[in-house]
Amino acid sequence: MLKTEKILLVDDENGILDLLEITLRKERFEDITRSMNGKDTLFLIKQNKYDLILLDVMLPDYNGFELCSEIRKHTNTPIIFITSCSSDFDKLTGLGIGGDDYITKPFNPLEVIARIKALLRRKSLYESSSSENKRELVDSEEYNFGRFCLKPKDALLIVEDEKVECTAKELELLTFFFDNPNRIFTTSQLYQYVWKEHGLGEEKTVTIHISKIRKKLGDDTRSPKVILNLRGIGYKFVPPIMEEI
Repeated sequence: MLKTEKILLVDDENGILDLLEITLRKERFEDITRSMNGKDTLFLIKQNKYDLILLDVMLPDYNGFELCSEIRKHTNTPIIFITSCSSDFDKLTGLGIGGDDYITKPFNPLEVIARIKALLRRKSLYESSSSENKRELVDSEEYNFGRFCLKPKDALLIVEDEKVECTAKELELLTFFFDNPNRIFTTSQLYQYVWKEHGLGEEKTVTIHISKIRKKLGDDTRSPKVILNLRGIGYKFVPPIMEEI
C-alpha cells in the first residue's frame, strides 16, 4: 500500500537526493519533493504542507541551521538534519534551533528510513492524541501558576502578562509537567511520555527542550526553581504558587 505522507528532501547534491528518493520509493513513499537550495525550500514550505523534511546543513545559499529557524516560522513539521558534521556542538545546535533528529554522512539509507518512520510515527501518535482530546481541551481550564499560565486550547503560554512563542513539542512538554506537579521523571520517561517513543541516547533532546522552556518561563537556568534537575535522578516541576505557600 502506498504511503500518503508528503516528504521534502533538501540537499545540493543530486546523488544524495537520488539515493534518498530511490530508498523512500522502495518503502512505498510516493509523495516526494526535492529542493537544492534554501530559497526554493522556503517557497515550497509556504505553498505546501509537508509531513517531514530532510534538510542538508550545507546549502549554496543558506546555512541549514539558519534555514531551519526560518522554516520554524511557518511550520512545526519534523526536521531531520543530514550533514557531514558529526560533532556534539553541531548536533546540539541543530536540535536547539528546532531540529528533531540528526544523521551524519556517509549514512546507511536503511537508518534514514528507520529515523523517518520513527518521526512519522511520533507525529501520527501526537495528532491522534490531539484529536481524541480535542473536546476535553476545549472545556479544560487553563493552567494558572500566577506568574505564568498555559491555555491548552489556544496553545498559548503567557509569562508576566506577555505572550511567549513556543513550538508544539515545547507546549507538550509544558503540559505534561503542569499535569504532573512535584513528580520526578527521568529523561527517558519524559521522552517516552512526551515524544511517544522509546529510545537510547535521547537525553540531549529532552535536556535541550527543558533548557528552552526554562528560559521562556523566566526560570533561572543556573539555579532553577520551577523545573528542578535532581542530579542522577531526573526532573521535577515545582509550581511557583505551591512553592510560595
